[in-house]
Amino acid sequence: MSRWFGRPDASTPSPVTSPVRPAVAVPRAPDGAAADGPLVTIDALGRKCPIPIIMLAQRIGEVPIGSVIAVLADDPAAETDVPSWCMMKSHDHVRTVPLERGWAILIRRGY
Repeated sequence: MSRWFGRPDASTPSPVTSPVRPAVAVPRAPDGAAADGPLVTIDALGRKCPIPIIMLAQRIGEVPIGSVIAVLADDPAAETDVPSWCMMKSHDHVRTVPLERGWAILIRRGY
């Protein structure tokens, strides 16, 4: 079947399905507070914007209201776009933590 009509071939990778890769440890708050630890971590490393935001929008409902979800991203646009998305959608940008590759962007679900 054509890539442009109907369902893509099984060999066509989905832009929102992350390949399996080693886990990246998301740092906790400086005081070690468990409340800031993410319940879900989205691995968007290697993905260009807006894919990290699309992945976040699809998965934020997996955490309870008031809980934290993390987005791992290395696209420079994500560092500013994800916090902006949070403001537009009434979620809280907790903090952005630099990693060896990219950032861990922590978001607290607002509703």
